[in-house]
Amino acid sequence: RYIPGMESRAHSERLQHLEEFHVSEECGFVLPDPLAQLPDYYAPWTNVAANLPHLVETQQLRGEVAKMPLLSARHLRGHRQLRLAHLALGVITMGYVWQGGGRQPAKILPRVLAVPFCAVSARLGLPPILVYADCVLANWKKRDPRGLTVYQNLDTLFSFPGGDSSKGFFLVSLLVEVAPTPGLQAIPTIVKAVLRQDLCSVHTALQDVALAICRMQEAFTLIHEHVDPGLFFRTLRIYLAGWKDSSLMPEGLVYEGVWEAPRQFSGGSAAQSSTLQCFDILLGIPHSTAQGFSAEYLRRMRDYMPAAHRAFIQTLASGPSLRQFALVTGNAGLRAAFNQCVAALAALRSYHIQVVTKYITIPAGRCRAEQQLGGCVQEGASVRSDMGTGGTDFMRFLKAIRDSTHTAQLT
Repeated sequence: RYIPGMESRAHSERLQHLEEFHVSEECGFVLPDPLAQLPDYYAPWTNVAANLPHLVETQQLRGEVAKMPLLSARHLRGHRQLRLAHLALGVITMGYVWQGGGRQPAKILPRVLAVPFCAVSARLGLPPILVYADCVLANWKKRDPRGLTVYQNLDTLFSFPGGDSSKGFFLVSLLVEVAPTPGLQAIPTIVKAVLRQDLCSVHTALQDVALAICRMQEAFTLIHEHVDPGLFFRTLRIYLAGWKDSSLMPEGLVYEGVWEAPRQFSGGSAAQSSTLQCFDILLGIPHSTAQGFSAEYLRRMRDYMPAAHRAFIQTLASGPSLRQFALVTGNAGLRAAFNQCVAALAALRSYHIQVVTKYITIPAGRCRAEQQLGGCVQEGASVRSDMGTGGTDFMRFLKAIRDSTHTAQLT
């Protein structure tokens, strides 16, 4: 008999109110209907961010930033304005640092960017760098507001050089995050049913979770249609790279007018996905025992998530253990439903490895071959091909979490 503690019951009650954790019924962790405009006072930010691809390609961005006024963040009101401001300032910051490509990163972020960016970040509880929650979860709009949330009806608010492939990368990632919404909605049901020892309800909700994870992989397949591997590797990838564990910026970035010493922050990556970490916690995926380095990195990536999402994950982690419940009950059907979820998550991670192979590993090999012949001088060529945008040895990391997911199967 599985008997959770009183603390688990309290956390279960909190999880019943998903809106408090900014989990939407329609979009999951994605920000519903993000604002597309800030008050006119902030036009210098949004104008530069909207024109960023052209300004970077013509090497004019740093000059435009130098002309920007130092604006105060105190006029921003509400969560949605703050999210749009963080996105705009994050996009400008990445373009400013990497305008020269991997060969000439800027080592100092001027105060007109650094001061307001750090102020907005502090209010959101986010680091002052473009994070996954910016460029994916809050960087979208519908072409037809009354239309469906499908690729053909979506556009980004801001983008980087790389044309349609750049937009495609963010929009496909967005659809991957929207796809599992029914599975996220099932989590409070699972937690409540575990506390009540209601096997039937847990079993049914786990089927919803497994289907949701499968739909994530189905949405992921759109990347092959909308993102060119060469453009991603040579162009877009550089603008997502951070300045932690970076050979190009080993000391980090100086935020002028905020900190005297350089600061190091990781770039946006799927490791910052609240959805993936949420399913890990729900299923009790044992990254901490399987691979110490991946567990530490994943924990650190929670600091790059919106505060409400972090709170949801922490509350879920403090609640009753679904894995222990499935083990103790000894119910074969429940174990099968649990294992179906784990298998779907492992399959998604295996597919991610295939995509990374196509979009980074293979282009990197071609780039090395071209370098030997004096080619491969595009923007992204100087970025280490074995490093992810978050600063990890990406292939080793992805295989480690895929393997530890496999080991979570109940026998």
